[in-house]
Amino acid sequence: MDIVVNIWHYVIPFIVLLGVLVFVHEFGHFIIARLLGVEVSAFSIGFGKELWGRMDKHGTYWKICAVPLGGYCQFLGDDDASSSTSGKSKLSKAQQKRAFAFQNPFKKLAIVLAGPGFNYLFAVLIYAALFMTLGKFSFPPIVGEAVPEGAAAAAGIVKGDRILSINGVAVSDFSDITREVALAANREVKLEILREGENLVFEFPLTEIEMEQRDGTIQKQFMLGIKSETTIETHGERVGFFSAFALASEEVWEMSVATLRGVGQMISGQRGTEDVGGIIRIAEMSGDISRSQSALDFLVFMALLSVNLGLINLFPIPVLDGGHVVIFVLEIMTRRPISEKVKEYLFKAGFFLLVLLMILATWNDIVHLGHRWFN
Repeated sequence: MDIVVNIWHYVIPFIVLLGVLVFVHEFGHFIIARLLGVEVSAFSIGFGKELWGRMDKHGTYWKICAVPLGGYCQFLGDDDASSSTSGKSKLSKAQQKRAFAFQNPFKKLAIVLAGPGFNYLFAVLIYAALFMTLGKFSFPPIVGEAVPEGAAAAAGIVKGDRILSINGVAVSDFSDITREVALAANREVKLEILREGENLVFEFPLTEIEMEQRDGTIQKQFMLGIKSETTIETHGERVGFFSAFALASEEVWEMSVATLRGVGQMISGQRGTEDVGGIIRIAEMSGDISRSQSALDFLVFMALLSVNLGLINLFPIPVLDGGHVVIFVLEIMTRRPISEKVKEYLFKAGFFLLVLLMILATWNDIVHLGHRWFN
């Protein structure tokens, strides 16, 4: 029975989540390619054994495959799912006009950018729809994790505690915690906590933690040492159409900035790489949300992942969309194509780097699961 429950709560939400995000990304490539006169030979969700397939009237073969860990949009002239173009010489003159490999770099750039662009657009649409239908929402002051070395953990604060007030000042949003902690006199805090229906009071000193500032400098700050829970709360203040899209764009922008800041900290060594997660972590988080939270939380999580998928694909790593963007921009600037040999070496290096990142992410996921199971 537990196996059935876990499949329902973890496997199915994960497949739905990843399938939707992959479809959005690849559909971005697909629709812009079609609009620019480039023929798409195949559109696949998943890899491996084909479970379903259908040819449309434009010559695109749509299919769903057994391994739901990605997808691809294959253009005319591509030899396989990796878009290898070694067979492009077999195309006739008429086919070359519709093949991706023979397009000018401006068209190629537009098609490549469309994938990440649609991921961003999808996230904006989710947020805008929520603002217009349910109103504004916030992240409540609920502890998602008490950092082991932090002051809160040492004082006995645990996951799930809801902070009602700090030094007598009521807090209603997780962002309020940062403000009140910064204003704490003598670096001491008095927290009123709601835990399983019971009000508790904790008094303890703060500890200093190194934090990166907006200007890139590192400063020590007195902090509680807690992370937020993923759940959200609505407030019923509906927003108009244009305001909703403005607020949604702002949310997406802030998510991108926060992600880039975290990546920058990892590269500079100011932050460990243990937060790098992969497929297992996504499955775990989507299952946790599906099991204990609402459809609204799942939608917000989908928007967050859509932004991350779009942003990561824009990283200038060969094999990813961002690597292609760099190549096409260089071709536009130099007005000459980069040799196939150079591209081959770049893509091999990019593939190797991507494999290393996947190994790191998978290792972190396994370690994280180990801590979760045994603690």
